Amino acid sequence: MSDLNVNTFKARRAEIVKRMDKNSVLLISSAKLVSRNNDTTFPFRQDSNFYYCTGFQEPDSVMLLHSNGHSTLFCRQKNPELEKWDGFMWGPEAAKDFFGFDEAYDINNINDVLPELIRGNETLYALVGKNLDFDSKITNWINSANSMERHQGNIDLKNFSNILGSMRLVKDDEEISLIRKSCEIAAISHRNVMQNVEVGMSEYDLECMYLNEFKINGSREASYTPIVAGGARACILHYINNNQQIKDGELVLVDAGCEYGMYASDITRTFPINGKFSAEQKAVYDVVLAAHNAACDAAKIGAPCTNPQKTSEKVLSQGLLDIGFLKGSLDEVLEKQLFREFYYHKIGHWMGLDVHDDCPYSLDAEEIKFEKGMVMTIEPGIYVNETAEVDNKWKGIGIRIENDILITDDGFENLTSKVPVEIDDIENLMNS
Repeated sequence: MSDLNVNTFKARRAEIVKRMDKNSVLLISSAKLVSRNNDTTFPFRQDSNFYYCTGFQEPDSVMLLHSNGHSTLFCRQKNPELEKWDGFMWGPEAAKDFFGFDEAYDINNINDVLPELIRGNETLYALVGKNLDFDSKITNWINSANSMERHQGNIDLKNFSNILGSMRLVKDDEEISLIRKSCEIAAISHRNVMQNVEVGMSEYDLECMYLNEFKINGSREASYTPIVAGGARACILHYINNNQQIKDGELVLVDAGCEYGMYASDITRTFPINGKFSAEQKAVYDVVLAAHNAACDAAKIGAPCTNPQKTSEKVLSQGLLDIGFLKGSLDEVLEKQLFREFYYHKIGHWMGLDVHDDCPYSLDAEEIKFEKGMVMTIEPGIYVNETAEVDNKWKGIGIRIENDILITDDGFENLTSKVPVEIDDIENLMNS
């Protein structure tokens, strides 16, 4: 079952049809069950694009949508014996009726049925490059359809990724409600863990606390593998070992979010394990927080989506100059991108069904402009590696602050504001 109304998915398919050329079809595949090791699989998580169009939550499925609005679902045949082991299966007929498709077929017959259904069309759209195995199947189906009649024109394969991604950029009210709930769960979880950490805990201890809080507060799954990085390990952007002790006096950077109703949240907080920032930690933190706040303010309707990035670079660069990490003028630092020694990632990303939502940042060489209903993360950071030419007292400090913002008529709404971000508020929470 889906967390959204079935009519929502029917309406989306109708919107997709409006974006298709005449005499065209669109093919999208579900996710597969993925083997973890012998005789076991990872928990199934539906492909986000397929779910967005169908609401269907089973593997081994394919959606075919025609530019005339006719929709077809290929899925597994109902199998009572298999259901004893793996649970409920819809089967083509029941799935067709419940999810609002015009036709449905057994997925085992797709190689025979699908070429006949697509023959005679001028264009076949697909999410080219997302699933290489499915791309190969599409090529075979096109070749089979093209060979059925020598006098018909060949079917052209076109990428539909940017078109569908652009649709996914602007969230509807139902999506915003689910994202808001996901963000609320993640924010409460961050707050509860920050309030209960103690000196002597390891990164693994904190990871367990976060994952447990997600589940207690209503989310079964994290939206990505949490990053719990103590001390200098916070300078490793994708650190996920989470297996070291956190020393008294060290900062710990935690990047952790959850899923609710398939929709993601994504929060990063950096805090001292002992509940008290040092003078050096405060100085760097203040620069990151100033960049974060300025970047949020730069996200407004009609502004290019790169505005927060450029704003963060300017504010961080000035801060790095003020602290003494960099030399020269602000213009020189920005022109030569000298800040990249300490700030080497982008300000954020679109967020929705995927924590890094499958949506474009530019179309036809023009930057996407913010619209009401878009959701983006804002996450500037400063990372002082051991190789940096600064005094040793600064080395090993890694700080990132991340919130999820919704573009509104008045600017933005911080969906993750329940987690404290000011130094005094963090220290008060941790010592309460």
